[in-house]
Amino acid sequence: MHTLLKKSTPALALLGLALGSCQPELDAPKADRGTADFTKYVAVGNSLTAGQMDGGLSREGQYNSYPNILAGQFSKVGGGPFPQPYFNDVQFNGSGYLRLLGFTTPAPPAEPSPITAPVTTNLAVRGVVNTRTNPQLPIYTRFADPINNLGVPGIRMSDIETVGYGNVASTGGTPVSPTPVFNPFFERISPSNSNQTYRQRVAASAPTFFTYWLGNNDVLGYATSGGLVPVTPPAAFEALNSGIIDDLTANGAKGVVATIPDVTNIPFFTTVGPTFRRTLTRLNVPAVVATTGGFSLTGPIARKVVPREDIRDATGGRQLFTLTAAPYLATVGQPGGKAWRDVYNQVRANLPGVPLSLFLLSQQIDTTQAFGVTAGNPIPTTLLLDETEQAVAQATTTDYNNILRNKANAKNLAIFDANVFFGQVAQGGFATNGVRNTANFVTGNLFSLDGVHPTPRGYAVIANEMIRVINAKYGSSVPFVNANAYRGVLIP
Repeated sequence: MHTLLKKSTPALALLGLALGSCQPELDAPKADRGTADFTKYVAVGNSLTAGQMDGGLSREGQYNSYPNILAGQFSKVGGGPFPQPYFNDVQFNGSGYLRLLGFTTPAPPAEPSPITAPVTTNLAVRGVVNTRTNPQLPIYTRFADPINNLGVPGIRMSDIETVGYGNVASTGGTPVSPTPVFNPFFERISPSNSNQTYRQRVAASAPTFFTYWLGNNDVLGYATSGGLVPVTPPAAFEALNSGIIDDLTANGAKGVVATIPDVTNIPFFTTVGPTFRRTLTRLNVPAVVATTGGFSLTGPIARKVVPREDIRDATGGRQLFTLTAAPYLATVGQPGGKAWRDVYNQVRANLPGVPLSLFLLSQQIDTTQAFGVTAGNPIPTTLLLDETEQAVAQATTTDYNNILRNKANAKNLAIFDANVFFGQVAQGGFATNGVRNTANFVTGNLFSLDGVHPTPRGYAVIANEMIRVINAKYGSSVPFVNANAYRGVLIP
């Protein structure tokens, strides 16, 4: 039996309303479309638009995506069908995802932590391909029918004009940095062997109304890689954004443009650090050693000492450790090289012919030394977003959001200012019709097990906030949904 989590502890939040505020009550004026035409609603965006959660895309996530929730409400004011690329009855687990098995029960004063495992049954994986950046990239069962949800997990603004982005024949060869040349989720919904770009696909959709949430991954990829994946230059971002919004509005369509939240406030970055800081205090370890910057085969990479008081928790600190750092940080102080072997596997596509031993030698890594507390075996930069990298992520987010707002205003479109909204809720939790929610990892109802994507409850909250700005901009009275009808994290 599964239960919905309804209790929480203090944490930074990404989704929701400010502390003490509420999602809209169910009583509402008579439904009316106002000046908007919802006959053909098209959703443009990335994994958030597709409905990804728990580290993967499944049919449950597709059903609970914010565009599907919106389409259900639009149907009450003249909205038409909203076909999505659903996984079928046999392959309903799609790409696979994480599920919560339970919690560790360590001896005090060590703290329990979630135990997760990948779901590997009923997948829609039809094979793997050797791409320019991944030698074993899964490809998925194709979906050939028309769709209105054009959410593509992993897509960046810098990818929308990439030829071959949905063509498996484009894989292989020399890496093209920073743009990946192939995305299996786009290939799944593209014509066979097609070189159609994402922008062309969007332009051909001809909506009467749209939601648009692109650009998150252009900064998220930088942040989650510890600064290794470059951000998209704002000038390029602006040109691409302007072009695709022009395409969407060419026939007079109205819509909503969403801005990009500050990624440093999501559980992916705020969950592990506080626990790690307490562990270091308990072990009387005053500081750890980490690398910073990129990897180089011509000389050692830079190291930095991170005092434990500078690891961010509720009392302060600047350094953010990623959610994916948790299993490695558990071995701090012990000899070993698992973290560095895994980093090597992540970056080896850009190190043709370089064996692991040479990679470790070039970085001056000695895995016989104590991990994380010695300069010879430091914590890899991919597990840490330091203050310099945070500044880059936040400045880039500001640049992107100015671009998004300016274009939306120029086209007289509604704006869901997700950055302002999420910044307010980062101060605490909120209530949905009397039920307390926070954005705590696992316990807060709003974030799924990957620490980045929402739960169904979180997607319902997003849908309500978009309905709010739609009604304000277009004089409509699209009814809100009851967010409490959607689940949070499932506990076994």
